[in-house]
Amino acid sequence: MLENEDALHAYLEKTCDPENELLKRINRETYLKETMPHMLSGHFQGRVLSMLSKLVRPKRILEIGTFTGYATLCLAEGLEKGGLLYTIDINEEQEERVQGYFDSSIYGDQIDYRIGDAADIITQIDGGFDLVFIDADKKRNLFYFEALVDRVPSGGLILIDNVLWKGKVLDENPDSQTKKIVELNETLARDERVEKLILPIRDGLFVLRKK
Repeated sequence: MLENEDALHAYLEKTCDPENELLKRINRETYLKETMPHMLSGHFQGRVLSMLSKLVRPKRILEIGTFTGYATLCLAEGLEKGGLLYTIDINEEQEERVQGYFDSSIYGDQIDYRIGDAADIITQIDGGFDLVFIDADKKRNLFYFEALVDRVPSGGLILIDNVLWKGKVLDENPDSQTKKIVELNETLARDERVEKLILPIRDGLFVLRKK
């Protein structure tokens, strides 16, 4: 079944809910304007993020790594009425365009988009988060997890993207970047504060549920 990944991916997209028009636009413009468009969560993973968010029904979401805002809007679909989503990115060059996407959505008033170093910004935001999505600098994933795990209530979710690293986590002699991801995965696998599993979606999505 996995011999033709493109065909499988197309089938998965065909059998889940379609993208809305704004998500289609973000997808298209990301591939037209960005040098690394593969960083986009995309249709199928976007539906996974939306589903998980709707199951949690969060009042507060934190996303580290906005990119062009596709995943942000998918996560926002599960927000409780009056809920708030904080999203942080380091790239100020994208700010105007991405803010425009948010303003065009029905969630514009619920998204607090901040530019800067996430390590600093998360200390400036008070309170806890029912759902956290970490999709930024891979070398700091463990730092972000440790900084946020105590701010997530029992039953809340922490999601970490790119934890299979294009399959390199299975390499016998991994490079330094891969070693960081292997270290993260092994550390989380031992962590008794969370229930955990990796979904083999795209580049691997770690789903951690706070006990």
